[in-house]
Amino acid sequence: MSKFTQEATQLIDLLGGKDNVSAATHCVTRLRFVLNDPNKADITKIEALPSVKGSFTQAGQFQIIIGNEVDQFYNEFMAQAGMEGTTKEGVKTQAMQHQNPIQRLMSNLAEIFAPIIPAIVAGGMILGFRNVLEAVPMFTDGGAFDIVNGTQTITNISVFWNGVNHFLWILGEAIFHFLPVSITWAVTRKMGTSQVLGIVLGITLVSPQLLNAYGVAGGGEIPVWDFGFAQVNMIGYQAQVIPAMLAGFTLVYLERFFKKIIPNVIQMIFVPLFSLLISVLVAHLVLGPIGWTIGKWISDAVYAGLTSSIRVVFAGIFGFFYAPLVITGLHHMTNAIDLQLMSDFNGTLLWPMIAFSNIAQGSAVLGIWWLHRKSNPDESQISVPALISCYLGVTEPAMFGINLKYSYPFISAMIGSAIAAVISVGTGLMANSIGVGGLPGFLSFPFNKWGMFFLIALIVIVVPFALTVTLGKRQEAKVVVAAAAE
Repeated sequence: MSKFTQEATQLIDLLGGKDNVSAATHCVTRLRFVLNDPNKADITKIEALPSVKGSFTQAGQFQIIIGNEVDQFYNEFMAQAGMEGTTKEGVKTQAMQHQNPIQRLMSNLAEIFAPIIPAIVAGGMILGFRNVLEAVPMFTDGGAFDIVNGTQTITNISVFWNGVNHFLWILGEAIFHFLPVSITWAVTRKMGTSQVLGIVLGITLVSPQLLNAYGVAGGGEIPVWDFGFAQVNMIGYQAQVIPAMLAGFTLVYLERFFKKIIPNVIQMIFVPLFSLLISVLVAHLVLGPIGWTIGKWISDAVYAGLTSSIRVVFAGIFGFFYAPLVITGLHHMTNAIDLQLMSDFNGTLLWPMIAFSNIAQGSAVLGIWWLHRKSNPDESQISVPALISCYLGVTEPAMFGINLKYSYPFISAMIGSAIAAVISVGTGLMANSIGVGGLPGFLSFPFNKWGMFFLIALIVIVVPFALTVTLGKRQEAKVVVAAAAE
């Protein structure tokens, strides 16, 4: 008899019986269960067991903290229950069945973006550094350092740093402009279909033959494929997420369909041919135009909202939803709106809200870092670079690497961004031009507006941080204890 025999037997009953346990596994310190009916678990009595140091539910899994002897406890539990073990991936799969649609969506997004997070983090740091090099005027025409009245950037006065800036763009372009390639690959990887087809599909979305997405936002002339009876716009989807994901899933299901109906002896020829051909056509004929139509609606709504009598209300709405807009890639359309506002009003009320949204996402990451700094120090390898990247104006590493993963930091950042937007528009904080996002954004404002910028920046640092820490302590206090035990 094991020293855990009695507790393992009790745990079976406290979980609602072995019939209530759909799957079971363990990690370094925790037992992980998928329960058919989580309400049957008597958490109070479970936590009263001598070997149990705590419990919590995360991502559809009921987890019990045991400690370093978890493997012995697990083996005894499985023996007493007469069950066979399940892999961690199997438990995750079954756990998703107990999640609501939003939780499943977040889990799927996390699994799609997890493999490309290292590239996104690296790209964020590179773009943030390039922002400082090429967009912060900190020198006079004579080359003297003057952060207040400067008119020249580092790249304007230094051949070396100008060369570094140009060189680094090859990485920034590869990571962010060609992001659809990574996404379509990640979708096929997650769904278990041909990853090379995903890569090829992604390349067709950002081909040099197509008009760059930024060119569309800037009002450039759109080339077309002319088929005689119809014309199709040749628009690229650089840095866009939703069209790439939709195209990727289209490819996945087409490949599965053709594998079912095409004989095995000719599958190698016709499955990739038909899957790719139809996927590319659908992406450019259907998914792309829908995405750009949505983008135009958003652009028109933003312009009307900022010039209406209810601009403060609109500011709150825009500030709250700007981060989700970044996920879709449609935020590029705001460039055209900013340029129009600068032309009509000698400045833009829109861009400051974007700068504060950058800071808000970074502050939410700061909250996660604070919560997990001791319990999960390895996470700082992602959170710290993502935080710095946000404060320098690039939010994708923070959103995809940290905030969307936990969801509540993302919501906290959206709330902070909305508050900052209301104050910004309500006080008439207008930027002279589009500039560096995040904290260096103050350089785009007249000197007499710096005080207001930093006041709002302080608010948008404190609010998301405080909300993230508060919500995190409520939802993840036991997770922190468990991770600290590991």
